[in-house]
Amino acid sequence: MTEVDLQFMIMTLLSPADLCRLGATSRYWKAIIQDPLLWRYFLIRDMPHWPSVDHVTMPRLEALQSPLCEGEEGMEVSGHDFMTDYLKGCPAGRRQWFPLKPTWVVTSFFQSLVSTTMEPRYAMFGPGMEQLDVSMVTRLMHSPDVLPVAGIPQRQINGIGSGISFMYKNQHKFNILTLYSANRAERERARVEQQAVSNKLFIQNGTDESGNPQFSPTPQVQEVCQAVDGFIYVANAEPGRGGEAEAAQIQALVDPALGSTSRPLLVLSCVSREEPDPITSSSSSTTRSRTPCVDMAQRLCLPLLPNPWMVQDTVADSLAGVLDGISWLLRCSGRRL
Repeated sequence: MTEVDLQFMIMTLLSPADLCRLGATSRYWKAIIQDPLLWRYFLIRDMPHWPSVDHVTMPRLEALQSPLCEGEEGMEVSGHDFMTDYLKGCPAGRRQWFPLKPTWVVTSFFQSLVSTTMEPRYAMFGPGMEQLDVSMVTRLMHSPDVLPVAGIPQRQINGIGSGISFMYKNQHKFNILTLYSANRAERERARVEQQAVSNKLFIQNGTDESGNPQFSPTPQVQEVCQAVDGFIYVANAEPGRGGEAEAAQIQALVDPALGSTSRPLLVLSCVSREEPDPITSSSSSTTRSRTPCVDMAQRLCLPLLPNPWMVQDTVADSLAGVLDGISWLLRCSGRRL
């Protein structure tokens, strides 16, 4: 084993933060710690444990498909900067990469004044609202310590209702319109039998050239899409769940023909509960019996959307992760938190 091989093995045992500190000690170590194979290893190892990812910090997963034995020269030719991908995507580095004034927030004085005085409205939909053993919507309604209910506005959207207003940190009011795929009896039967329910929010328009389904929202749902300031998609992140129609249905709701592409999409990647790992002895360890955020973003084809988006790990029972997602959503809507 050469000295360089030994150095590489030792560096894999360090944390990325320690590596960056090591790189600041000299030009030699600065060059050594930038080895793309090293950061590719960290990405593959750590990405499944990241609690969130967004359109700014999503790593280029296609770059990870090349063989691990490929040399540094080949990666340089391909232009893959795995170190940057890691540092901007890992939880410790994301705050530094999040823009203080996102480009999709209006900048004129008049527009910003209107944006901050109106109550933003978000359409919430997705299988995670219906398939899990714990109802996240019900938990939201009865968790004043997380998001107090601020009222039910008296404005209607053609058969959909007015939604429910919540208060974020006793300062920012926002409204959520819940869009269910079917009536309550049909949803409950499908959940118990673990069968797919016929989704009445969409009309299927055949398939595209690749055989993927294509959808359009029903007229009522189109009216909702035109009235809201963003979207919340509750995905079922439990193992073995997810369907091929999900990405197509999301694309149908955020269709530019129905509203601005500046409207954000928050994906709550939800499981019913998250239990301590029985295999490990550490009490701080939890199972990763969920679809990782980066895999969820790929499954839903989010990198193809023109809208700003974020995937956030969420637990329906405890509502863990919900406030982080709502915070991002409100910032994208122009709120100064």
